[in-house]
Amino acid sequence: MRFRRRRAEEPEINLIPFIDVLLVVLIFLMLTTTYSKYSELQITLPTADAERIRERPAEIIVNVSADGRYLIDKKPVEGRSVDILTLELQAAAAGKAEPVVIVSADALTAHQAVINVMDAARRAGLGRLTFAAQVPGEGGSR
Repeated sequence: MRFRRRRAEEPEINLIPFIDVLLVVLIFLMLTTTYSKYSELQITLPTADAERIRERPAEIIVNVSADGRYLIDKKPVEGRSVDILTLELQAAAAGKAEPVVIVSADALTAHQAVINVMDAARRAGLGRLTFAAQVPGEGGSR
């Protein structure tokens, strides 16, 4: 009897189990990765119930009403643009050594009105800025 020789089959690489293993590893890495949020601006937020300051440095108090009107050191500001606020802050800071800008905004003030004050203070070269807040239970502002 004559037996036929079988042809040598070429080995086949099955990629399905390999892909399954890679997907499991990918899912594992995605679940165990911690996401850190890096910020370009490092800020320290003030707390509302901190001790009262005994010595007060030179201050410029900027009041912002709920409808977006500004008062700088109890003087009304004509207009609402950042350029006008910058000029008024520069005039208020004249003769004061490193004044602190205190923003006292109404709780219902638009966010943009407060941002305008911050931008005007930056343009005027006033780097020290803080926000007034009510002390819980007292009803007064700080």
